[in-house]
Amino acid sequence: MGKAPPGAVRPADPGAPPEPGSRTDRGLLSFLREVPVLIVLAFALALLLKTFVVQAFYIPSGSMEPTLMPGDRVLVEKVLYHPHRGDVIVFQDPHPGTPPDRGLIGGFLHWLSEGLGLARPPDEDFIKRVIGMPGDVVELRRGELYVNGRAVPEPYLHGPPDTRPYGPVRVPAGSLFVLGDNRLNSNDSRFGLGFVPMSKVVGKAFVIIWPPSRMGWLR
Repeated sequence: MGKAPPGAVRPADPGAPPEPGSRTDRGLLSFLREVPVLIVLAFALALLLKTFVVQAFYIPSGSMEPTLMPGDRVLVEKVLYHPHRGDVIVFQDPHPGTPPDRGLIGGFLHWLSEGLGLARPPDEDFIKRVIGMPGDVVELRRGELYVNGRAVPEPYLHGPPDTRPYGPVRVPAGSLFVLGDNRLNSNDSRFGLGFVPMSKVVGKAFVIIWPPSRMGWLR
């Protein structure tokens, strides 16, 4: 085969490896240098979304049956959320234990690992239904709920009613009164938890995402 005339272009062999210093080679090296930055940005975005926008939670117990079953996973919205009566909310333990002193750097690393789901928080979060807002008077009589003296229908309750009396009690300013839908088996504002400070509210559970057979909106 004769020599190609000056200025002619030879078709590239698609099976040949990229020549050192070629555009393909430089593009690959540039991409490999950017991979760590892209990974860090992805983790940062995931952390921001989980901290400020939406977060998934696992339901470990039956205190919210039948609305939520053990093993369900729900999404919780956090952005500009303000509690309303009837909402299903996630909140931090109103009576947390004393956290260990990890120092400034250790505390930041632990916060970061919690945000990324690599470490469990020292105190578990709770999920219950908002029954009383600040200033409301809550009472339970013969299995019926009364708020400010008026009977409140609860279509989400099923099974034998809990006829244990409670109250009347007034919800303090800046706090919520919460109950589990499974009234006969729930650690809530009646027993143990007490009133929940608004500052402890993480957000509102709005949808079940797992298992597939139970996927749907929470109302």
